[in-house]
Amino acid sequence: MADRRTFNVVILGLGFLFIFTAFTTCGNVEQTVVKSLENGTFPGSGYHSLGIIYGVFSFSNLLAPTVVTIFGPKIAMFLSGLLYSGYIGAFISPSVWSFYLTSVLIGIAAAMLWTAQGHFLVENSEASTINRNTGMFWALLQCSMLFGNLYIYFDWNGRTVIPDSSRRNIFLSLLVSSVLGTLSFLVLIKSHHEEEMLSEEEGQSLLSPRMMYKHRASTAMEDVKLELKTILQLVKSKPILLLAPCMAYSGLELSFYSGVYGTCIGATAQFGERAKGLIGISGIMVGVGEIVGGGLFGLLCKNNRFRRTSVVFLGMVVHFVAFYLIFLSIPDDAPVVFKTTTQKTSYLTPSVSVALLCSFLLGLGDSCFNTQLYSILGCVFAEQSTPAFAIFKFIQSVFAAAAFFYSGYLMLTWQLLLLVILGFTGTLCFFVVERIQIVSVDFQDF
Repeated sequence: MADRRTFNVVILGLGFLFIFTAFTTCGNVEQTVVKSLENGTFPGSGYHSLGIIYGVFSFSNLLAPTVVTIFGPKIAMFLSGLLYSGYIGAFISPSVWSFYLTSVLIGIAAAMLWTAQGHFLVENSEASTINRNTGMFWALLQCSMLFGNLYIYFDWNGRTVIPDSSRRNIFLSLLVSSVLGTLSFLVLIKSHHEEEMLSEEEGQSLLSPRMMYKHRASTAMEDVKLELKTILQLVKSKPILLLAPCMAYSGLELSFYSGVYGTCIGATAQFGERAKGLIGISGIMVGVGEIVGGGLFGLLCKNNRFRRTSVVFLGMVVHFVAFYLIFLSIPDDAPVVFKTTTQKTSYLTPSVSVALLCSFLLGLGDSCFNTQLYSILGCVFAEQSTPAFAIFKFIQSVFAAAAFFYSGYLMLTWQLLLLVILGFTGTLCFFVVERIQIVSVDFQDF
């Protein structure tokens, strides 16, 4: 049994590694690629596409548990992987209608994929193995930020424009990666719990497959109604209201490091022929920051001397240092310029080492906020973790979507200012929740 579960967790991690090698690389270079296509026949925007994805994802989370319950996590992840592959494939021969249609579809797929992933990981874990399995999955997932971006660096280094042949080769490679990840889900073995559930259903009612799916759908709808009722109750609770600014900030900074900052580096004229290749190295450095932060803070938080507030405060400081360096060294029009390179000059001469340091700091700070948000939600809402995390993902995704929509219009200074204001507010609110948790272990009176 243990071997089967470990096998499932490893295959699950590898599947996500391949799929998100394709998707995270695509998100990092998307606006740069789309800008190279801008002409009379392709007026699309990479920022708008990513905004649609996160917007649809936020609302699809409400229905995803029903779909996963009906089809099972294995089939749900496989179907989601197909939609992810369709989105990557749309860049091989891009058209506006397919570009935005697949953006909507991948938003739905993301909700199903992550809901099914959480369900499958829990099914294949016990209390004694959940931390190990989560760590294995997280490590494999974060490695997805390394390989695709390394390909971008070697292929784009020295280029000032992205030719069609290069774009097709890159996205064909990413499509192969996504398809491999999707197919790997078919190798997953049914958990012992799922086999028992199926046997009980079939033994009790001798249902045909069609009737069995109808029975599951009916049961899932009842569960969804109950979960929605719980979500509405939690939304009004003071811990969620106080943590909302921190959740919102995680959405804004997610959009900044995953799509906007790489575009800024690629558009900076002072980087010359290295600019496009640096997008790939920037994505790698973000991934390194995420991996280092996830491992480091996971160890530190086991020691009582290091509380969640310390890690969140460190995340705020790390991000603010990165924002200040970006403000000084990246031209203000970098996110919005529609020509090949920026036209404005920065306060300091742009430096490759400073730009990549900021990428690392963005990843490190993101791991600070996300790991501690997961930690405090799991602690405060131990008995209602699923609806609490659903609220977190909803708020995060809504603000990420909003950020992608304004990123193509606001100058860099204003974007950084919004991040600083919400980051400070979110950190302060996190401190308040943590302090009340220390004073009162029981949040029922909070």
